[in-house]
Amino acid sequence: QVQFVESGGGLVQAGGSLKLSCAASGSTLPFNVIGWYRQAPGKERELVADIRSGGRINYADSVKGRFTISRDRAKNTVYLQMDSLKPEDTAVYYCKGTRSWGSEYWGQGTQVTVSS
Repeated sequence: QVQFVESGGGLVQAGGSLKLSCAASGSTLPFNVIGWYRQAPGKERELVADIRSGGRINYADSVKGRFTISRDRAKNTVYLQMDSLKPEDTAVYYCKGTRSWGSEYWGQGTQVTVSS
């Protein structure tokens, strides 16, 4: 059974940094896309950044220049380096893997809180 486990969340002051990790287990089949999403209280879940199997990367406009997504294939892990954090970045961050045929797998989420 495929599992994604996020880690690295926490409380940080505005302007600080955090690095999130998303570790995949349970399958050796590749994912077409792995993405980071976030959901703030009272808001819909939104895409933060994703990385495709061919290496193409996509960022939400709100995080461009501040967040960096990367992957370590050997460790089956995708990272999200978050710099210059703002209070509006406060949310639960989730990773999601999508197979080429459309199946999706979500992690349980990790809380990121940015204080002003």
